[in-house]
Amino acid sequence: MYLHRKQTLHTVLGAVFVVLSIGLLLLFLIPWSNKVGNEKNELVHLWEAGSYDESFRVSGEMLRDKPLDYFLLTLHGFSSYQLAIAQINNFDTLTYIDTCIWSLRKALLCKEGPLDGRVQYVLGKAYYYKGFGFADLAVKFLEAAREASYTAQDIPEYLGLSYAALQDYRNSVASFALALDPGDEGQPVENGESEDIRYPSDLLLLSIARSYLALEDAETAHAYLQRCVDISKDSRTMVVARLLLGSILGENGNAKGAEAQYMAILTEGGENADAHYQLGELYAGGGDPIRARAEWRKAYSIDPSHKPTRVRLNM
Repeated sequence: MYLHRKQTLHTVLGAVFVVLSIGLLLLFLIPWSNKVGNEKNELVHLWEAGSYDESFRVSGEMLRDKPLDYFLLTLHGFSSYQLAIAQINNFDTLTYIDTCIWSLRKALLCKEGPLDGRVQYVLGKAYYYKGFGFADLAVKFLEAAREASYTAQDIPEYLGLSYAALQDYRNSVASFALALDPGDEGQPVENGESEDIRYPSDLLLLSIARSYLALEDAETAHAYLQRCVDISKDSRTMVVARLLLGSILGENGNAKGAEAQYMAILTEGGENADAHYQLGELYAGGGDPIRARAEWRKAYSIDPSHKPTRVRLNM
């Protein structure tokens, strides 16, 4: 689930790192220009040019001689994160994520004076991508970044997803609310970033709806799911949203509305075992066992391993 979201959030990540890149230069280039040799200046130029593989390699080599250098550790971690989100293979992604975490955690230990929120921000996102079991650390460092007065448009969204992973749904929906209405932080910024987070993604809307369902607020969840269906162009997201909508409508006694959602899945996306299974449940609840079993048999023919269907067919 976590790594699947990596692809859908890639655009936001790229935009945010434009700001991060500029901020890094302002943080390090000016103070260091008169204090360090050509190697570190060249390293900054590699980062500025977007040569993250080279900045990762060079900073790694320099860390052999200066293993406690805050600048090198920070740039090595940032470069590793950039390389991580560019990977296709999950193993490669997690390898770079682990390097990012190791480097930035060490950088925090070496830092004298106030901590830089940018380091905690990237650490929080790295822990998010590391997986479900690290959601608590994602929350810890993302909240620390905000406490350090570092702002980025995607912090509320990542916090919402991380809190949801911890089943802390009240903090999840509170964070999602900020993601949908971030105030000044939601405005397009300079340096080429044009995406306004006030126009949420379909996956964000789906995540918000799931949190509200966990809070047993089906009415609000229904509203977000409908918005998700209205804007989504991704077939998989659409299927999940329509299945949840059908379930809400069915539980509220709107059998025709629920049937329409399940039929829309089959019409728009082709055969789907979950949709046929839910249609069977709907017909069984309406007193039509023949139609119900017909739908369950269709679900089984599509996916013989579909457990709810096998139970219904006594298999």
